[in-house]
Amino acid sequence: MEIKQVGVVGCGQMGSGITQVCAQSGYQVIVSEINDELLNKGLSSINSFLTRSVEKGKITQQDKDSTLSRIKGTTDLKDLGDCDLLIEAAVENLDLKKKIFAELDKFCPKHAILASNTSGLSIIDMAMATARPDKVLGIHFFYPVWLMKLLEIVKTIATSNETLEIGKDFGKSLGKTIIIAQDTPGFIVNRLMVPQILNAIRMLEAGVATKEDIDTGMTLGLNHPMGPLALADFIGLDTLFFIANNTYNEFKEPQYAPPVLLAKMVTAGRLGRKTGKGFYDYK
Repeated sequence: MEIKQVGVVGCGQMGSGITQVCAQSGYQVIVSEINDELLNKGLSSINSFLTRSVEKGKITQQDKDSTLSRIKGTTDLKDLGDCDLLIEAAVENLDLKKKIFAELDKFCPKHAILASNTSGLSIIDMAMATARPDKVLGIHFFYPVWLMKLLEIVKTIATSNETLEIGKDFGKSLGKTIIIAQDTPGFIVNRLMVPQILNAIRMLEAGVATKEDIDTGMTLGLNHPMGPLALADFIGLDTLFFIANNTYNEFKEPQYAPPVLLAKMVTAGRLGRKTGKGFYDYK
């Protein structure tokens, strides 16, 4: 099956990035949001990024114009009804995602593939809310979508080999490197990353070292581009807390249990870069 038109559900931080990358790769994209305010905010962020790219000489004005011409925004989910591939990028709430999948299944063409950008929720649970579980998979992008080269594709026990191959080909058409994960909490990357970040938080909590020294130890000692605490701020402490809880609830392994300090920071609204303050102050 050839994918000509892509639908994206959600135009937030991830959804807008997915929309932009797909449009820049030549796909017609329809992106939906729950209201005009959120939709316009997402579309404006795409326009701003492309404008900066023109100013820096990374793309031409014609590239920007042609990319924007391939993007259509809507607040009516049914406008995604003619898409060949639909990528859900809503908030990390399984009940909400299942509801979206069930609704998409009703009016999308029978050949359409339904995918979730979730960072760790059960794909099979979403798939079973539809009448086409063989055509459901995970397509997990990493932030920032336009910069990160990796795409994690998640295959459930019901995903057909044909659907998987189409998903892989789609990812490659975006210029991404593909890795395949089974449908388990955290998939590959987050299952590796989360214990590392949580251990860094535990070290800070125990007074083993300062946040700066912990991060410098990782950047200069292990050649990581970013320290674990700075990375936590970049991801969002609420997102990290959610992923850790979800993984811990499934495996009951102590390495995934969120530290008390992380829980308190989330309660206090210190979520990292997006709120201006996390482990570091960004104001």
